[in-house]
Amino acid sequence: MAGPDGSPDPVPGAAPRPPAEPAGAGRQPDVPGGSGLQPDVPGGADPAGRTAADWTPSDGDLPEAAGRRLGDTAWSSGLSIADFGACAALGLEPASVVQGYAVMQWTWYSGSMYRNTLTWQGRAAPGQYAEQWQCPHGFVGAEHRSWGYNAEVPWVQDAWAEGWGKAHDRMVEEAVAAGAHGVVGVVDDMQYLAGGSTAEFRITGTAVRVPGARFPRQPFTTYLAGQRLAKLLEAGYVPVSVVATLSAVQMFGYCITQYQLAGTSGTNWGGAVTGVGSIQQVNKAQRAARHLARERLRHQLDGDSLHGVALEQFEREAGEGDMTVQCLLKGNRVRRYKDFDPLPAPEPVVRLA
Repeated sequence: MAGPDGSPDPVPGAAPRPPAEPAGAGRQPDVPGGSGLQPDVPGGADPAGRTAADWTPSDGDLPEAAGRRLGDTAWSSGLSIADFGACAALGLEPASVVQGYAVMQWTWYSGSMYRNTLTWQGRAAPGQYAEQWQCPHGFVGAEHRSWGYNAEVPWVQDAWAEGWGKAHDRMVEEAVAAGAHGVVGVVDDMQYLAGGSTAEFRITGTAVRVPGARFPRQPFTTYLAGQRLAKLLEAGYVPVSVVATLSAVQMFGYCITQYQLAGTSGTNWGGAVTGVGSIQQVNKAQRAARHLARERLRHQLDGDSLHGVALEQFEREAGEGDMTVQCLLKGNRVRRYKDFDPLPAPEPVVRLA
């Protein structure tokens, strides 16, 4: 896979390494079961042979409030009417809306963190991405940016993976307590609280049951629902779990980058505004962030396929000429269990002629 420079190894000095994964990402989730949704996968069912009819609210290990909510005789769903109807046609019964939250301290994630790393000067741990730039002007003054660097920020990536993983695992715990075989229509989000010093991770979805099917050892999770889920099954794939990762590259701009970001020339000391030009250091940071995100997500798949990928890239300023480039990548981990099998053609409800 080509990276920032178009070469096979796009990250200078980076060697293959297993990245930090969200909590539970290394486990082998079982393929969902029942009503054509459960392929014959060894070890994919509850060892006790229980089905949805055998579940009781006391089976869960959740806070008292969550137990009361999940133990209510009424069911709840976060699906739209169309998605609800399509899931019902697949034999999926809604059990409950499930959710998971995690709050992470984020006080060190600020501009001062980058200012404290000025002595780094291009040094990075083995296997981590790092590039360095040197000023072409020579020594000008103490405030002149005589060097700059791009570097992977592993502690940001690991903290994000821990927070997202905890929220996901807590949602799965609620799904197990609700006697569900899986969670469909998953929605995840992260927002900063308390002025950016705290990050809250939220993951919600609709837990579903397959009547008469044995419980898997771990419920499946998927961003898909309704017709999109039906099309996935029609193609011969079943959902395994949602996967997500965040990569972060810190950029400390050297003099040329600082001038370009300010809209002035790096060679014209008069500060005249120049025309359109490529900012090489920023471009390489963005490409490296995308490459790192792809590699981290590929490691979570463990040989399965990725479906419905969503990529979001954004920058977080840390001072004049400094920023961190982040790339958020997520999708559905799916596994093939049969060949393409077209669904029955829909029957008309009202004939117009």
